Amino acid sequence: MDKKAYVYILFSRRNGTLYTGVTSFLKRRIYEHKTKLHPKSFTAKYDVDKLGYFEEYISIKEAIEREKQIKAGSRAAKLALIEGMNPNWEDLYDLL
Repeated sequence: MDKKAYVYILFSRRNGTLYTGVTSFLKRRIYEHKTKLHPKSFTAKYDVDKLGYFEEYISIKEAIEREKQIKAGSRAAKLALIEGMNPNWEDLYDLL
């Protein structure tokens, strides 16, 4: 049986820089972004470390397909996802 998987969108500030990713360990992965575990990464360079949106899947394969779909979409579509789940643009990390 596959383990859970997540697609997530990070932001730097309200309507700022966005990053879409996929992981099997959401809390740990967001912590890695927050602590800039990879200092030369996109998220570290642009200070993108606030969790604005996420979806849970039963398999990594499904999550990867959804990540591709989100990444292929417009910025407006990504902003709409965040606004729909998180209209106040709070960092959802502490809710995990």
